[in-house]
Amino acid sequence: MARAPKSAATFETALAQLEEIIHAMESGDMPLESALSSYKQGTELIKFCQAKLADAEQQLKILENEELKPLDLPDAG
Repeated sequence: MARAPKSAATFETALAQLEEIIHAMESGDMPLESALSSYKQGTELIKFCQAKLADAEQQLKILENEELKPLDLPDAG
């Protein structure tokens, strides 16, 4: 499994860090070296999040007897 980059210990923390990086990069005011560093950190965060999601999916498969079922949500309206 991928290690948590820097201080990202949870999926939610990593996702928040990734959103911060995206916002900073989209501003267009970031120097090239910072942009490259942020891009690298962002790719590490993406890998971490993907691994966490894959783990969660595997756990759901186990809970559902090895068959991932669609989530049926009740109608909100």
